Amino acid sequence: MKLITSLDFISIKSPVVTLGIFDGVHKGHQHVISTLINTAKSIDGESVMLTFWPHPRIVLNPKLKDQVRLLNTLKEKELNVNKYNVDYLIILPFTTELSKLTTEEFVKTILLDKIKMKALIIGNNHRFGSDGDYNFEAYQLMAKNNNFEVYSVDALKKNDERISSTQIRKFILEGNIKLANNYLGYNYSITGKVVEGSRIGRQIGFPTANIKVEDTLKLIPSLGVYAVMVDVDNKTYKGMLNIGYRPTIIEQEKQVSIEVHLFDFDEDIYNKEVNLNFVDKLRNEKKFNGIEELKLQLEKDKSLALQILSL
Repeated sequence: MKLITSLDFISIKSPVVTLGIFDGVHKGHQHVISTLINTAKSIDGESVMLTFWPHPRIVLNPKLKDQVRLLNTLKEKELNVNKYNVDYLIILPFTTELSKLTTEEFVKTILLDKIKMKALIIGNNHRFGSDGDYNFEAYQLMAKNNNFEVYSVDALKKNDERISSTQIRKFILEGNIKLANNYLGYNYSITGKVVEGSRIGRQIGFPTANIKVEDTLKLIPSLGVYAVMVDVDNKTYKGMLNIGYRPTIIEQEKQVSIEVHLFDFDEDIYNKEVNLNFVDKLRNEKKFNGIEELKLQLEKDKSLALQILSL
């Protein structure tokens, strides 16, 4: 896959284009990508995904920046798209100027004049442009008048509801990781750096790595304990992870911590980047009556996590 960040002087053979935010690159997006690739092959062209960064909601309403949380960082989006053999990924800077373009202006100035698009793939509920009220018949008329093809892809559904990034975010915030993963088509993950912690975990027999997530837009799952698979130095380990305030250890902790305990692991990984893949939620965070009660629960958590991760 070739990554394009500027529309100047690009040259793509018979581009077949789909566009959107593609947050999560979930099963619904994968369904669109499959149609994109097959359509490109049918005309001996090349598949092109066009996405925007930063997220349009942040640009259009900067006050929402502290509220917007995304399934994928920009880098994660690139890596996810790359899995599906798309020929080109175009990351177009989203600006207020761009947001003012009508649908027809965007098609003509960006998709046709710059990219030289031959065909457009859109979801059946997709809208873009400042007018944003085009139905498929309107796209068909625009395509006829401007000499390109347009194809609509039906939404992929699960349990009679459309698979969407919004729905997946809701599942993750509710702690329903298994269902979120099912909609994504892969395990939800976060990447962070191992930083210095309190080392209390080591004192009670469960040493943990304290994780700092650099990207503030990344969606963090709900408070609780999770079974995870952890990528460190190109190796993968089973583990359990806690997101929360550690109420048994520290009274009135104000900062949420992310701590992971790797099973059968005893290496120094401070300052290293790790990838945490969430498999299932074990329980909510709870305050215990002292360290001994906490240790007993951690043993139960470990047993359950190993059982889940061995399936």
